[in-house]
Amino acid sequence: MPREAAFDRSRSIDLHVASLAHTDERAVGGVTSGAIGLGEEVTWRARHFGLRWRMTSRITESDRPHRFVDEQVRGPFRWFRHVHRFEPGAAGETVMIDEVAFAAPLGPLGRMVEPVLGPYVRRLIERRNVHLAASDEA
Repeated sequence: MPREAAFDRSRSIDLHVASLAHTDERAVGGVTSGAIGLGEEVTWRARHFGLRWRMTSRITESDRPHRFVDEQVRGPFRWFRHVHRFEPGAAGETVMIDEVAFAAPLGPLGRMVEPVLGPYVRRLIERRNVHLAASDEA
């Protein structure tokens, strides 16, 4: 798909919710449907590892259709930053690149669970991206 479409789908609250339905993820505050934009926030509620979590993210950078960044404002991580990049592919397709960096809370105890959290977050993002690519929403 064109980079503009990939960029717009990646900012869709509705597609995000649909892609992570297995976690009962819902947008419960801020922008709760449609596309989220620069400076806007969304509060997510979801179930991960059998526990309910809330996380508020803000779009802190945006350069359509090249990249945008969301960062945790409040939530379970000590900090969380997700860079979404959209690069042209060799055959005219768009390559979506997600760069996620985070630190777990609780100091040394949190660092012990980061090796589990990293692959878990990666699988969530991969699942989300498969859903975005398959969607016919513009």
